[in-house]
Amino acid sequence: MSRVFAYCRVSTADQTTENQVKEIGAAGFSVTLQRTIAETVSGSVAASERVGFGMLLNKLEAGDVLVVTKLDRLGRNAMDVRSTVEGLSGMGVRVHCLALGGVDLTSPAGKMTMGVIAAVAEFERDLLVERTQAGLSRAKAEGKILGRPHALQSDAVDKVRRRLAAGESVAAIARTFSTSRQTIMRIRDASTAS
Repeated sequence: MSRVFAYCRVSTADQTTENQVKEIGAAGFSVTLQRTIAETVSGSVAASERVGFGMLLNKLEAGDVLVVTKLDRLGRNAMDVRSTVEGLSGMGVRVHCLALGGVDLTSPAGKMTMGVIAAVAEFERDLLVERTQAGLSRAKAEGKILGRPHALQSDAVDKVRRRLAAGESVAAIARTFSTSRQTIMRIRDASTAS
């Protein structure tokens, strides 16, 4: 007979996993307290890096069932969720997600659902890259200077070059211009390279 586990996660200490536990019970899953893993950790942390999820993995065996209320409980993004589900499936653990109608994500229908979710995530990522590139191209076309602003204006750079040529130390020049030694060294290196 398969054992049923619940994985419940919240992001902040002022939240509670109580509603998730109730939702799993209301869906007809009988989960004991010993088989309920609840933790407070940001969703931006990969499942593989979470302490509670690691303890859960140590308890799970082939034939077990893991229930979560939503996919985002399992990972930080679609790719992380997919990797987590594939890892659990490889262990012989079935994963049920209540938000997807309780579908077993390791079943053929569940794998199709995960494939669609992964495709949508990849599409969103590609759109983001496309929009970012378009924005950068537009900004360049408008003559905007991209990147970090220069630490020193061009007239100060000329003064730094003269002081370097006169043999003044990098540290002394950096103190004079209230900037970092790295900024002065970049100016020095650019001058010697040209």
